[in-house]
Amino acid sequence: MTRWERLLRWEEAHRFAVDATGTGFLLLLMAATSTDINSAAANATRTLATPLISMLVVAPLAWRRVRPTASAVAVYSAALLQLAFFAPLVVPADLAVLLSLYSVTVHGPRWAHRVAMVSTLVGSVLLGIAMNGWFDAPGAASTAIFTGVLALTVWAFGLVRRSRRETIEALVDRAERLEVERDQQSQIATAAERARIAREMHDIVAHSLTVMIAQADGGRYAADADPAAATRALSTIAETGRAALTDMRRLLGVLRGGSEPPPSTGAVPVLPGPGGLSHATSQGFAPQPAESDVGALVEQVRASGLRASLVRMGEPRNLPPGAGLTVYRIAQESLTNVLKHAGPDPKVTVLVQWLPDAIVLEVSDDGRGASADSDGLGQGLVGMRERTTMFGGTISAGPRPGGGFRVRAELPTPTEAASPSTSTDERTTPVPSTPDEASR
Repeated sequence: MTRWERLLRWEEAHRFAVDATGTGFLLLLMAATSTDINSAAANATRTLATPLISMLVVAPLAWRRVRPTASAVAVYSAALLQLAFFAPLVVPADLAVLLSLYSVTVHGPRWAHRVAMVSTLVGSVLLGIAMNGWFDAPGAASTAIFTGVLALTVWAFGLVRRSRRETIEALVDRAERLEVERDQQSQIATAAERARIAREMHDIVAHSLTVMIAQADGGRYAADADPAAATRALSTIAETGRAALTDMRRLLGVLRGGSEPPPSTGAVPVLPGPGGLSHATSQGFAPQPAESDVGALVEQVRASGLRASLVRMGEPRNLPPGAGLTVYRIAQESLTNVLKHAGPDPKVTVLVQWLPDAIVLEVSDDGRGASADSDGLGQGLVGMRERTTMFGGTISAGPRPGGGFRVRAELPTPTEAASPSTSTDERTTPVPSTPDEASR
């Protein structure tokens, strides 16, 4: 900001002080220079009245910007008083009428400057008559025209200045509103991103910890009777922990916002998981899971002792960005809830069905259903509903007829972008758990 801009801002913030100071100097100048133009008619009364009239006309200018309408009324009243009782007395202070007209035009309401302009034109006619008399029509007309044109010029200049001021104020107001809207949009985006991160963290941590707890409990009970089962449980725990660590690193890498991979933390090498599923390297920049990874997810929970089966129907197609991750996360959360709430030895079926214009994911089990205990603190169903709503889909969750619980989600898919990938129209991969797996 330049020195001139700072000076203008200070002057705008101290309007009354600046105008009052200027009015004081103008009063001193008018008192010293006011004379009776018509010296032939001068007398002692006129001489004493001149400074008083000058003060009455000029003094209200101190409020010309803070109270423009009231200031104009005071100035015009004093000028009318002079015209009525002291005509044809004309003093330099009468120029304050034009200054008041300009001020009320720039800073006052529209009706005020219009009334002031009409009053000025009427005053110009009265001034011409008062100075030249009724019988000197040419002189009265010339005086009225001169003062009227001068007033119109001042009024036009004030209208231009008013228009510029209103434009600047409108631009400033718009900039302020845009700044507020930008802050609001930033807050909304931040809240949405926090909700997304919370959903991702919940799905990653809750699922992985549930599997690890189930494996740890099973391995502890089987340690004495079947050391091999305990070894398998420990392997599953280790692999699940590595997978969760990879997902956490990927999520935290996104939060960093940088394009460079994070430095190595010395993590243990990543080993292939159950069913041959391999995870990302220690940097954690693996692709996000998608619908095609639901099979590996089912294999993982099956390895934890859950009797899980996967059914695929229809021809797979390309999904919109993020939709595949939504399908995967809903399946992951549903299977996690089965592990936590379905009770001992439940049977669960995961159905992935491709419709002409949608993909349907259904996870159903024959466990405890609505009678399952819950602390009411989980956000799993809320997160699934939020994910589905983002893609314009629908989801329902609740007890199913005959017992158990069912989660069914349907997401719309583009019909024109068919994927050339091959798959069977109907593929069922039920693999019942072994007694050893059921004990875990």
